[in-house]
Amino acid sequence: MSARFDFERAAIAEGRRWVAGVDEVGRGPLAGPVGVAAVILDPGDLPEGLDDSKALPEARRDALKAVILAKAISVSVAFASAEEIDCFNIRGATLRAMARAVGALHVRPDLALIDGRDVPNGLTCEARPIIDGDALCMSIAAASIIAKTTRDALMRNLGRVYPGYGFGDHVGYATAFHRNALMNLGPCPYHRRSFRLHRDAAEAEKGFESVESGNPAP
Repeated sequence: MSARFDFERAAIAEGRRWVAGVDEVGRGPLAGPVGVAAVILDPGDLPEGLDDSKALPEARRDALKAVILAKAISVSVAFASAEEIDCFNIRGATLRAMARAVGALHVRPDLALIDGRDVPNGLTCEARPIIDGDALCMSIAAASIIAKTTRDALMRNLGRVYPGYGFGDHVGYATAFHRNALMNLGPCPYHRRSFRLHRDAAEAEKGFESVESGNPAP
């Protein structure tokens, strides 16, 4: 089922002219940045078929990205690097990137609708979190598509610079190939040092673990 524009229409009816959707991608990978997109859709020219990027095949995401960029009032993307993730933890780095993405919109929104439970500090507008917003809210779904396609393209480019890790295939996630490459090659500059691989063979089968939390990375 496609996301709807109901949240945005309600906000517009309350007097908020420009409503942005905000979503992130890349919390779980072992390498690469977290990517955040912010999108202000045109209420009079809405793209059809927007949905959570995870529910769409790659070709459909790419096609919708082009439509969003052509129709939206404003689109921005911000990243939190592996170094920023290691410094501020994955949640803190994501929230910082969200604030940057909203601030980078060339039209200042009156309201930001943000996927999840958290609202970042330092926003230039009011914000409301929406749990499962990428599946329910059209503007957040648009942001999820922009964030996913942009980060995937970045990781494919990194795959050409660091071919041994297979970034072009898994975009930084903890596949068996990626874990084996890390065991054999060690980390590259784009790996998150706060996500560590247990060298013990039995523990290595369980993958990576967040040093901060002690829990398996999502």
